[in-house]
Parts: sequence; C-alpha cells; structure tokens
Amino acid sequence: MRVLGVDPGLTRCGVGVVEGVAGRPLTMLGVGVVRTPADAELGSRLVAIEDGIDEWLDEYRPGFVAVERVFSQHNVRTVMGTAQASAVAMLCAARRGIPVALHTPSEVKAAVTGSGRADKAQIGAMVTRLLRLGAPPKPADAADALALAICHIWRAPAQNRLQQAVAAHRTAYASKGRPA
Repeated sequence: MRVLGVDPGLTRCGVGVVEGVAGRPLTMLGVGVVRTPADAELGSRLVAIEDGIDEWLDEYRPGFVAVERVFSQHNVRTVMGTAQASAVAMLCAARRGIPVALHTPSEVKAAVTGSGRADKAQIGAMVTRLLRLGAPPKPADAADALALAICHIWRAPAQNRLQQAVAAHRTAYASKGRPA
C-alpha cells in the first residue's frame, strides 16, 4: 500500500509518501512541504497548494491519500486556512479517483506513538524510528504528513473490515425487509 499523507496548511502543507503493509517494516519514498507566501492572495495560495500536491501525486502515484481531519480551534482564521488546504488535497485526489481517508490528530498520535496526546517531538522521534531515518524530518509538518500515512497503513485494514461488516449487516437486514 502506498499512501500520500497530507498535513494541511496554507503556509506549510506537509506531504509525505510511505509504502508498506501493517505488521511489516515501512519505507518512506518522499517527504517535503508545499509552501506559499503568507502575504499572497488566498486564491493564488490555494492554486500553489493544488499544483504542489498534483506534482506529488504525479511523481509517487499513491493508492490512497490520508489527510488530517480539521478540528475546531480557538483561532478561526487558522481553522479556515487548514480546512481550505485540506479541501484542495481531497479535490486533487478525487479528480484522480484516489480514495481519501481523514484521520484526527489524536488518532494519528495514538497510532504512531501510543498516546493521543503526544507532542511534535514525540511524533518526529517515532516517525524517524518507524521509517528508519537518520534524523526527524523537518519541519514538523513534514513529519506529521509521514505520521498520517503510517496511521492510514496501519488502520486501513481494520477500517475496511469494519466497513465490510456494516455493509453485510445492512444487506442482511434489507433482504429480510427491515431497515438497516
């Protein structure tokens, strides 16, 4: 499984590609940041993010895109920028027919470090260890993107089984004339 992880942001949008399967060593194929100038017009920034993500999709051809789920913060402006960058990443994937998974920050932290309250340093250290890197990826947005990809690789098989079980349950109930 090859996954492009995207840590959305208007100024720094972290991107990282990880390949592997749950239970086996993972391989980092690429990591970086799509940057936009803070003083640029919003539309131009979103186009730059789109262009950057499209380049990553063209180069690495992932089978899945994992994006950090936007969560409520006190700073509405930050949330809006993050949500806009997130939407661009999802749109780029959708245009190519690539499935998109959203993972919450605490879900990613728990998957990678064992604690949903891990800090940036702990995430960077575990990503470095799990991918057998010489040093933590910089900036933290890049490490977070790799953590998203790792989380998806590890969680996707269980999520797929759960979705299949729910679908089978609904089908069984529907065949008996009952609403699911």
